[in-house]
Amino acid sequence: MELIHFPASATADDISAALRTDGYAIVDELAPSGLMDSIADEMAPYIETSMFGQDSFLGLQTKRTGALIARSPAARALIMNPIALETAGIVLRKASTFQLHLTQIISVHPGSPAQKLHQDEVAWDFFPFPLDYDIQCNILWALSDYTEEMGATRVVPKSHLSNRKKYDMAEAYPAVMKRGSALFYTGKVFHGAGRNRSDVVRQAVNLTYAVGWVRQEENQYLSTPLDVAKTLPDDLLKLMGYQLGCFSLGYVRDGEDPMVAIREPAKRETYNVGILRDTANTTQPHLAGFLHDIDVRGQQA
Repeated sequence: MELIHFPASATADDISAALRTDGYAIVDELAPSGLMDSIADEMAPYIETSMFGQDSFLGLQTKRTGALIARSPAARALIMNPIALETAGIVLRKASTFQLHLTQIISVHPGSPAQKLHQDEVAWDFFPFPLDYDIQCNILWALSDYTEEMGATRVVPKSHLSNRKKYDMAEAYPAVMKRGSALFYTGKVFHGAGRNRSDVVRQAVNLTYAVGWVRQEENQYLSTPLDVAKTLPDDLLKLMGYQLGCFSLGYVRDGEDPMVAIREPAKRETYNVGILRDTANTTQPHLAGFLHDIDVRGQQA
């Protein structure tokens, strides 16, 4: 079986529809080669000094290198890729906001065995999220070519639709793709790195987006020093978590917008329930109803 591929011209609607039905989508050569070159060059010193994994799940012959926002200016463009953000917004539409969950370069070295098939959403203490609620939208950007021999990530199609908790490797198929391509997948789909039987390192840029009300896997506030954060644009800062996770989650001090930690004293907005009124649409009837009840009570008072 060959996994589903889309051209770089695919829309976010195309990709998110595939995620709903199959749990994944491969978009061929979505990022330009020059951008991948810049990320590889900027991150090379950090990858070189990164430790190998300390157990078989993380990979005794696999390196994971994070803090891309602070370490790689070029990676910021990949994080803010319009199709990636639009797709994440559709997949995570049941939440009021979404945020950057982690940034990481995964380097699978020759001889590394296949990783156990798993769901990424188990990171939240194995909480049993409902099948119809997506908690995260993941993307593996191919920093090197992805071949089966090199240990291309293996995906179990449609495994996000079942409560089944174990799959055999024979049910997983390799996400073969060229450098600059992107494997989109949900936090519910079973997947895992394949065995690297080649003599080269298989690399991917792992970027994940999650709903705004959960804790991030990579602590973006500590991974990106404050002096660097102050140089970043507002839209990237908000994606990192300098925004309210929902109408009452994540404010600063006396109920202020989290951006005051970066832009103060130029920006000092006091938090109130009206901040998320624009998000009270048909995809979030719970929020719309809550705000309506507040308005009615206010009018009665």
